[in-house]
Amino acid sequence: MAETKRDYYEVLGVAKSATADEIKKAYRKAALKYHPDKNPGDKAAEEKFKEAAEAYDVLSDPEKRQKYDQFGHSMGPQGFGGAGGFGGFQGGGMSMDDIFAHFGDIFGGRFNGGGFGGATGRGSSRGRKPVRKGGDVRINVKLSLADIASGVTKNLKIPTNDKCEHCNGTGAKDGTAFSTCPTCHGQGVVVEMQQSIFGPMQSEAVCPTCHGDGKIITTPCSYCNGTGVQRKDNTVSFHIPAGVSDGMVLTVKGKGNAPAHGGVNGDLLVVINEIKDPELIRDGNDLIYNLMLDIPTAALGGPVEVPTVTGRARLNIPAGTQPGKVLRLRGKGLPDPNGGAKGDELINIMVYVPENLTPEQRQTFEAMRTAPNIKPDQSTVKRLFSKLKHIFE
Repeated sequence: MAETKRDYYEVLGVAKSATADEIKKAYRKAALKYHPDKNPGDKAAEEKFKEAAEAYDVLSDPEKRQKYDQFGHSMGPQGFGGAGGFGGFQGGGMSMDDIFAHFGDIFGGRFNGGGFGGATGRGSSRGRKPVRKGGDVRINVKLSLADIASGVTKNLKIPTNDKCEHCNGTGAKDGTAFSTCPTCHGQGVVVEMQQSIFGPMQSEAVCPTCHGDGKIITTPCSYCNGTGVQRKDNTVSFHIPAGVSDGMVLTVKGKGNAPAHGGVNGDLLVVINEIKDPELIRDGNDLIYNLMLDIPTAALGGPVEVPTVTGRARLNIPAGTQPGKVLRLRGKGLPDPNGGAKGDELINIMVYVPENLTPEQRQTFEAMRTAPNIKPDQSTVKRLFSKLKHIFE
């Protein structure tokens, strides 16, 4: 048998006519009374704390409160905020972090830290040194279509801040010239006391004197002037996979700048700059080549050579090939960086009409002018225009 839920007004100890301010004050009082940090190890108190949060979630919302006043708990979880129940807290699935994240503003945000660190699983930061990370380095790498088609490995000299080898990145002479920080006494954090509705609360912050190290430099390293880093040209080797595109950024982990006074290196950000090819036009993973035919080859057909990303390819032009016709070389495009099908090369046919004719050539064209198969009929015109229509769409 399902457990009978207590009336929400009873949980908070208010009348059904209570104002929003009275409900808020009642919840703050219950939360203070049953908070796990005030009742360590008391499961009953923790359940009452959750029960109060659930009641406040419903009664503090005018729409939810109206439904609750009309239907009570029989409305079910779907009536109050979907499958998660009352704002996502019903059904035993809510955690202390859920409550603090949802209602922390009621307590000025102090529910998330200070004296309540233990019960919420957050714990104290005492003794934990913050990990520094060096800055990222951004470089531009130019690639041809051939490089993009096959992928390429680059070995580049890149100036970065490197860990000082004389002090091992500490900034102290010989890596040992330290003394205990007088502010935090080696803890790396300082403790502050604040007054809240719960009484005195303590919070911790990174020590402003040693920045969390727990120690200070007594004699700086003379080689790096106490920074722990030196400028150096480092040779970095990295592989750029096939199929990348212009503007894409690749990340090489740990090959950026070293941080001052120790920590982990930043990353190397490789920005792809695609070099425009003089003959091939890129369209995603496909390549486009505009092939200009002379009139005899377009009319009679014949073999031609076209450029591809890997060299030259021989192509046979069918007799009667019209301008605007597109021939496809399957698999002659670029690889898909996500593992999809390789692109194609599309040959866009264009026909060159000579601008200057010799007398003999003019006579040849004059003789063809009246031939019945030289001028297209109306059906041929419609067919050719329908093929060319996509060019202008």
